[in-house]
Amino acid sequence: MSDIADAAKRLLVGRPLRSESSKRSLLPKRVALPVFASDALSSMAYAPDEILLMLAVAGIAATAFAPWVGAVVVVVLLVVVASYRQIVRAYPSGGGDYEVATTNLGPTAGIGVASALMLDYVLTVAVSLSAASQYLVVLLPAARGYEPLVAVVLVAALTVVNLRGVRESAWVFVVVIYCFMAALGILAVVGAVAFFSGEMPQAASADLELVPAAGFEQGLLGVAGAFLVARAFASGAVALTGVESITSDVPAFQRPKRRNAATTLALLGAISAVMLMTILFLAQATGVKFVEDPATQLTRDGAPVGDEYEQHPVLAQLAETVFGGFSAVAAVVIGVTALVLLLAANTAFHGFPVLGSLLAKDGYLPRQLHTRGDRMAFSNGIVTLAVAAGVLVVAFDAEVTALIQLYIVGVFVSFTLAQLGMLRHWTRELRKEPNPKVRGRMKWSRVLNGTGFVLTSAVLVIVLVTKFTHGAWITVVAMGVLFLIMRGIHRHYMRVRSELALDDISGARALPSRVHAVVLVSRVHKPTMRALAYARASRPSMLEAVTVGVDQDEITDLRRQWEALDLPVPLRVLDSPYREITRPVLHYVRSLRSESPRDLVVVYIPEYVVGHWWEHLLHNQSALRLKGRLLFTPGVVVASVPWQLSSSAGYTGLEGDEVEGRRPL
Repeated sequence: MSDIADAAKRLLVGRPLRSESSKRSLLPKRVALPVFASDALSSMAYAPDEILLMLAVAGIAATAFAPWVGAVVVVVLLVVVASYRQIVRAYPSGGGDYEVATTNLGPTAGIGVASALMLDYVLTVAVSLSAASQYLVVLLPAARGYEPLVAVVLVAALTVVNLRGVRESAWVFVVVIYCFMAALGILAVVGAVAFFSGEMPQAASADLELVPAAGFEQGLLGVAGAFLVARAFASGAVALTGVESITSDVPAFQRPKRRNAATTLALLGAISAVMLMTILFLAQATGVKFVEDPATQLTRDGAPVGDEYEQHPVLAQLAETVFGGFSAVAAVVIGVTALVLLLAANTAFHGFPVLGSLLAKDGYLPRQLHTRGDRMAFSNGIVTLAVAAGVLVVAFDAEVTALIQLYIVGVFVSFTLAQLGMLRHWTRELRKEPNPKVRGRMKWSRVLNGTGFVLTSAVLVIVLVTKFTHGAWITVVAMGVLFLIMRGIHRHYMRVRSELALDDISGARALPSRVHAVVLVSRVHKPTMRALAYARASRPSMLEAVTVGVDQDEITDLRRQWEALDLPVPLRVLDSPYREITRPVLHYVRSLRSESPRDLVVVYIPEYVVGHWWEHLLHNQSALRLKGRLLFTPGVVVASVPWQLSSSAGYTGLEGDEVEGRRPL
């Protein structure tokens, strides 16, 4: 059965890859721009839609404010870009917002940023693929009504691709992103020529009338009108998503890394600003209508258009209008936009597992998220992201507008905390820097980050006030729950580490023994000492400690501790080029059996005894897999050496029998 499962896994995700294949080549700016721009530029496919959709609630006159709302979004965008250029220069290690918040504001703020970023990655996949499904439906009208299914299929496809560890080649990003830029550039030029020549065509939706919602018959008047404009701005601020992604990939740039990353970030901000204003200008010039419920909000000759009306995304409407109907050029623009959205979702499939691995290494998430699979991918993180995004797509029926209400909160939480962290950073550095010229640059950087903090915190307040009852509360609750879970996991790991820390090594000094014993070791702590003592007490003819070399740094630390304790047991490190634990141990044990078929091999495995069901998810996973395979190896005895954690105190293992009134056998 295990062979069948292994064959199915290989068919799905491919053959294992060696650790050496993880090396990445450094990117020049011309390649780094498209590689890291997909997330930010993809928001141009839905950010203008959300601005127009919100303003359409107040009727046709209100949509004239769309370019002005877009201009305010651009101001915030450029300020955020300028402030993130300071983060790139100060923290080139690639830790991004999480590193900035943790280093300058403490672990609590770091966990807050991490919870926001993890939700952002999930929503990036859900929003991008939901939007991609809408653009694909324009190309394939027969798929209309099946957008959620299309989005779920795309999630599944990206999951398989990333589980296989297929690294998206830089040339794929280069081709798609530059084609997207070229397509929008051509759209802008052709539209501008038509506008200034007085021959601007009108969109198919231009002759439809907008029906204002109740209370907005007079347009954007009073408090309600100001609140609606604020909602439109908050929705349009989704154009800022992805700006921070470059701060996490500074190590991927060619030297000088900081300067190249900062320049690329500036180019990304300028391109995003031009694209957003171009789309909003053309939408106003062509009379594009975009509403949340076309069947009731749009009328023709006084009658609602009904459910038969097909509303295309704004960019698709512009392509069809400027290029004269559904032409080949319009189809290329729509198709390239869908591809950019796919690349944006795929970027999240890289960022989420890496962040999850970092958090797991720091003890805030289960350790299973820290290690790579045999295809050099963080498989557990990829599957977690796919399941979460799939649930959101189905729950919100692939409605981009509904998902946007959840999206922007986490983005500006991480923005705001990162800017506050940078204020602390520059204030601390200024106290230590005597050079007047360097101090001047630091003061200017602090001004930029201070301005960024004021703007991003203001936008965060606007988002919470205007969108809280429309779905933003879900993100706030989810962030709080995730924050508490990570804090709880971290407390558990810290308590276990403290409980297992060595206070003496008397347990290692036991009488010699006569049986061949292999003690499996992951680190030097109390369970290891107990396992060694038990193994020696069995009087083996040969006794050795065995560990698997998955992480070179951890192996180096283990050797150093082993030698420092002067333990009377040799330590053998098994090579594992594919980062597996079970297979190298099996091969080694079987080699012992083949060398001496009449010998008995006893494998001692330290295990934690826990008292809570959820602790089983955090411990003993590798031990269970090893025992399951070793039990089927002839001539091998598996000995579990228990170490009772404090949470198991008071448990006897007979509680269930006593409750049911039965006697244990």
